[in-house]
Amino acid sequence: MQKLSYVIPCYRSEHTLAGVVREVTDTMRTMPQYDYEIVLVNDCSPDGTLGTIRSLVAADPHVQGVDLARNFGQHAALMAGFHQCTGDIIICLDDDGQTPADEVGKLLEKIQAGYDVVYASYDNKRQAGWRNFGSWVNSKMTEIMLGKPPELVVNSYFAARRFVMDEMIRYEHCYPYVIGLVLRTTKNICNVSVHHRAREEGRSGYTLGKLLGLWMNGFTSFSVKPLRIATYFGTLSAVAGFFYIIYIIISHFTRHTAPLGWASTTALLLLLGGIILIVLGLIGEYVGRIYMCANNAPQYVAREYLHHEEASR
Repeated sequence: MQKLSYVIPCYRSEHTLAGVVREVTDTMRTMPQYDYEIVLVNDCSPDGTLGTIRSLVAADPHVQGVDLARNFGQHAALMAGFHQCTGDIIICLDDDGQTPADEVGKLLEKIQAGYDVVYASYDNKRQAGWRNFGSWVNSKMTEIMLGKPPELVVNSYFAARRFVMDEMIRYEHCYPYVIGLVLRTTKNICNVSVHHRAREEGRSGYTLGKLLGLWMNGFTSFSVKPLRIATYFGTLSAVAGFFYIIYIIISHFTRHTAPLGWASTTALLLLLGGIILIVLGLIGEYVGRIYMCANNAPQYVAREYLHHEEASR
C-alpha cells in the first residue's frame, strides 16, 4: 500500500485549517488503497494557528505538526515539512481552502501514469488581479531564468514522487525555492486542471514586496542568468558608447564644432550610472547570499515537533 504525505504550510489559518484537514480526511476515506499522513507546519503565525494544529494533532493520529521558531516563509516551511514526511508520494497544498484537496485523485492519476511531478492548473483563479499579473510575471521569469517549459503551469498545489523529495531535501542552504528545486531535479512534469476556490476568509500573506523577494530568491539561488544579462547590458552600453565617441570625433572634423548636447550627455551619464548601480547591486545580492550560506544561516529552525501520542496525553 502506497502512503501519501500532505504537507501544508500554515500562516494565519486559525479558522480555515481545520476545514482543510477535514477535507483531506474525508477524501482519503474514499481512497482506501492509500495510507496517508498530514504534516502541518506553523510558520510562526501571529494568530491561534498553533493552537489549532495542536488540537488537530491530538484528535487524529494521521496528523503531525512542526512549529517554526520564527517566520521563515512558505518555501522554508515546505522544506521543514518535507524533512518530516515519510510517504511515497508527497502532496503540497494551501491552508486557506483555495486548493481543492478533494480533487487530489486527478494529480495521483498522472503520478500513477508515470509522471514524476504533477502541478494543478486552475480553470479560473479566484484571487486579486495584481496577484494574477504577478503569477504571469513569475511564469515568464521562470521560463527565462530556470528553463521552465512555456506550457507548464507551476503553483503551490502539486504532487511529487519520493525520489524528487529526497533530492530536494539535500538542499541545505538558507534560501530554498521549491519551484527551482523541482525543475533542477526532473523535467518529467505535467499539469492537470482543477477548480480554484475563493478564499474562505482573510487575505493572502504575499504582499508585492514579498513576491519580489521570492522572485529574486529563486533567480539568484538557482540561476546565473541575471549576471549574464547584466554582462550583456554592460557590453551593449560599452559598444554604444564607443560608436558615440566615433560620431563625436567625426562631427568635430566635418562640422568644425563639437555637438552641444549637454542634455543628451547628462541623460547618457545617468543611464550608464544606473546600469552600473544595478549590476553592482546584483553582484552584491549574489555575494550576500554566498556570505549567508558560508555562515551556515539556517534554512528553518523548529521549536517543537508535535505528534499524536504526545499531544493526546
